[in-house]
Amino acid sequence: MRTTHSLRRAALVFTAVGALALTGCGDGGDAKKSGGGTDKGTDSAPTVTLPKLDGENISVAAVWTGPEQANFTKVLGEFEKRTGAKVTFVPAQDPIVNFLGTKIAGGQPPDVAMIPQVGAIQQAVAKKWAKPVGEEAKAQLTKNYAQVWQDLGAVDGTQYGVYFKAANKSLIWYNAAAFDNAGATEPKTWKEFIQTAETISASGVTPVSVAGADGWTLTDWFENVYLSQAGPEKYDQLAKHEIPWTDPSVKDALTTLAELFGKPELIAGGADGALQTEFPASVTQTFTGGDQPKGAMVFEGDFVSINIAQTEAKIGTDAKVFPFPAVGADSPVVTGGDAAVALKDSKGAQALLTWLASADAAKIWAEAGGFISPNKSLDVAAYPNDVQRTMAEALVAAGDDVRFDMSDQAPQSFGGTPGKGEWKILQDFLKNPKDIAGAQQKLESEAAKAYKS
Repeated sequence: MRTTHSLRRAALVFTAVGALALTGCGDGGDAKKSGGGTDKGTDSAPTVTLPKLDGENISVAAVWTGPEQANFTKVLGEFEKRTGAKVTFVPAQDPIVNFLGTKIAGGQPPDVAMIPQVGAIQQAVAKKWAKPVGEEAKAQLTKNYAQVWQDLGAVDGTQYGVYFKAANKSLIWYNAAAFDNAGATEPKTWKEFIQTAETISASGVTPVSVAGADGWTLTDWFENVYLSQAGPEKYDQLAKHEIPWTDPSVKDALTTLAELFGKPELIAGGADGALQTEFPASVTQTFTGGDQPKGAMVFEGDFVSINIAQTEAKIGTDAKVFPFPAVGADSPVVTGGDAAVALKDSKGAQALLTWLASADAAKIWAEAGGFISPNKSLDVAAYPNDVQRTMAEALVAAGDDVRFDMSDQAPQSFGGTPGKGEWKILQDFLKNPKDIAGAQQKLESEAAKAYKS
């Protein structure tokens, strides 16, 4: 679902997606959901040298399931072929820090964990679980990654994480037939977005599907509004809790969100219905029912496409997408990602980090679909369709200007735990968006406790 820290200097403006004639089937992915595709093979000349590890057993823990797990297993399978090692995938649960803590306490830590939150990486380092990245993996990072992606995996100047997978989390997907029937067009600004929602509502279709049962989607709503409205410098400050959640900029962002959340007629099922709607359902209910869906639009990242693929809707005709509307001067782009962190100081663990930092490893999942890589050495021709190709190009082109998911930068108790912290408070805010000051006070109280611990 999310991830970051460090210095990002400007918001990436993602303009190409809205202009695309979207083609292809539903390929998408994030730390929770992903898509499948075709396996084009990996018979090109290797770009990374790996050691021989015949007979060595390596375990990798990740929260991925279904197509994501299957595609990651392809990446691990190629590592096995090149090294002779045997790699076992260990299914993990969220919060992953709690899962890893149980494994470590039981004397069975995995060799490597795929960690979807910067705050969780920092916790793993603080608990002395994480092992620094070796020289071979560092060389791949220097060669293949912008500095910001290296910084995301570093704590106090020491490299611990290798970011393998990323996501663009600033997209609005919509039911094209519902838009056409209402005479609606793709909005570019937040004001136009609300006007579009009201136009669709007047046509008899509820305009916006909100996955309020999953608190992480609500943090993404807030972060996109905040980044565009308050700007990247404020975003960085709030992400590191250098300014409080009682800051006027937070009030402004919550006030903006309340323009949507405060109008139950614009939300599928109203607030109560949204709070019972989980993320997959928020997507499928937008793309079922033909031109009379339960919601005409749904917000989330590139990974929405895998859920669209579970319906009869076709991306590019029935299902289209536009960038998150600009609240301030520019449309925002918030990203998330998953980093490989070694929990054992072994030759096998370090070799796997080196592999995951290579363009060869990224190419395998890129060809399979449901994946965007921050690896700038990966040829974008590997991606199976123009949608993912354009998203990947924009991500890499952003360089050090990209901003990561704010809640993933926070301690997990505040930004990454169901029913607690920011997730729970924003769910309460969805139910009662008039209490902006109360939401701010609760956010600051919980953040202050989490950042001290």
